[in-house]
Amino acid sequence: MINTFEIVAEPRTAQGKGASRRLRREGKIPAILYGTGIEPTNIQIDHEKTMLQSEHEAFYSHILTLKLATGEEKVVVKDMQRHPVRKLIMHMDFLRVDENAEITLRVPVHFTHEDTCVGVKQGGGVINHYISDVEVVCLPRYLPEFVEVDLSTLGVGQVIHLGDLKLPEGVRIASIARGGDPMLPVVTVIALKVEAEAAPAAAAPAKGKAKKG
Repeated sequence: MINTFEIVAEPRTAQGKGASRRLRREGKIPAILYGTGIEPTNIQIDHEKTMLQSEHEAFYSHILTLKLATGEEKVVVKDMQRHPVRKLIMHMDFLRVDENAEITLRVPVHFTHEDTCVGVKQGGGVINHYISDVEVVCLPRYLPEFVEVDLSTLGVGQVIHLGDLKLPEGVRIASIARGGDPMLPVVTVIALKVEAEAAPAAAAPAKGKAKKG
C-alpha cells in the first residue's frame, strides 16, 4: 500500500513568539518552507489534521504534497518540534524536493521474522536492536518507506551490520557514503545467561554423644 499525504498551507505574515502562540490557540501550526535555492516561506497549517497524519510512521519518510495558493510543492518533513508535555506540535520545517537532486532523510528500520528467528527459536537467545531508523541518501523517486531486515536466519552471537543492510535500487546509507563505519551493529542475537542454582549444602550428620561403657 502506497501512502500519500497532502497538507493545505496558508501564508503566515505575523512573526514572533506572541504571533505563534496566537496561531496555536487558533488550532494552527507555525511552519517554514525552504530549499532548492528559493527564499524561505513562512506558512501555517491545520494542527488537528496534521497531528492525525503525523501518527503514521510513513509521514516522516515520504514525499508529501504541500498545497499552497500559488500551487503544490513536493516536500519532506525535516523537523518537528513537539510540546514536552501536551499533545501539541509547536513548529514544523518542510524542505522542498528537487526531483533531480538527492535528499538525505531518516527512514524506519522494520525487523521481520523475529518470531521465527533461529537464534531465538533454536538457540534460546534474545534479539537486541541497536537502531530503529537509518539515514539514507537517494533521489526522491527512490526514497523507501522503510528498510527491511530479515532476522529469520540470524543465529546466537551473529550480528547484522550497517553495511549488510539490503537497500532498494539507488539508495545508500548516508553515513557510509560519507566514509563512516559499515561495521556498526544494527541487530544481534545474544545468549541468555543462565545461572545455575547453587545446590544446597548437604546437611552435616549430627554428632551424638559417645556412650560410656
